Amino acid sequence: MNTMTLDAGHAAPAQPESLEKETVDSQTKVRETVGQPFCDDAKLRMRGVNVFYGEAQAIHEVSLDIGRNEVVAMIGPSGCGKSTFLRCLNRMNDTIDSCRVEGEVTLDDEPIYGPKVDVVPLRARVGMVFQKPNPFPKSIYDNVAYGPKIHGIASRRAELDDIVENSLRRAGLWNEVKERLDKPGTGLSGGQQQRLCIARAIAVSPEVILMDEPCSALDPIATARIEELIDELRENYTIAIVTHSMQQAARVSQRTAYFHLGHLVEVNDTETVFTNPQHELTEAYITGRFG
Repeated sequence: MNTMTLDAGHAAPAQPESLEKETVDSQTKVRETVGQPFCDDAKLRMRGVNVFYGEAQAIHEVSLDIGRNEVVAMIGPSGCGKSTFLRCLNRMNDTIDSCRVEGEVTLDDEPIYGPKVDVVPLRARVGMVFQKPNPFPKSIYDNVAYGPKIHGIASRRAELDDIVENSLRRAGLWNEVKERLDKPGTGLSGGQQQRLCIARAIAVSPEVILMDEPCSALDPIATARIEELIDELRENYTIAIVTHSMQQAARVSQRTAYFHLGHLVEVNDTETVFTNPQHELTEAYITGRFG
């Protein structure tokens, strides 16, 4: 895991007037993404992605690759479009009537948008872990077994037993819950519930895991466990994580993408983004001038 230290205070805070002007001018500053948005062995490719809520544009011409067995962290101020962009990657934005997505998103070079694409198997391949743990009002066992059942991955009890145990082990939860699999998942602690949700996501053998601020509601000890888990899961999965914590991005990711007002400003290896940012907006955010 990355262990670099962030220096968030070496620059003097900008005056409100200059900061306001910088925000107003930012769209002219973001002419093209700087850094390394593309990679040779991409699992997900996004090209010219625009997202609209009604007439309001939330994402502007974003192009980005996410590599196989890579963790990409998405950072930026609140409301900058990180979560909106993340939800494009498994078509969760389809659930919002006013939302429209333009551009191309491919998984293993196959487009995921189009009238003939079935979103149910797509979301099995591209799982999602949300900001707030959301276990089903079912037993721990049934939380994990639910996906394999509805996707037809397994139906026999012995097969389900193996999937449940393996998923809970990979989520680092088995030893804590193996004696109470029939108890409600909602009775677990917050950190355990989030790991249960991760076990539920990986039970259907996804290829990609999307995480939308998965630690924002957790205490530091639970957060550390989830971060360790992300590092372990990278051996088998491609992971994209949205986080407000620059320290967390530094610890868990190989590349970091900085978003500002719906624009992808900079993408680079994580150490470069935090120690030698190439765009002035990235530097302003990293050094605490806004955000």
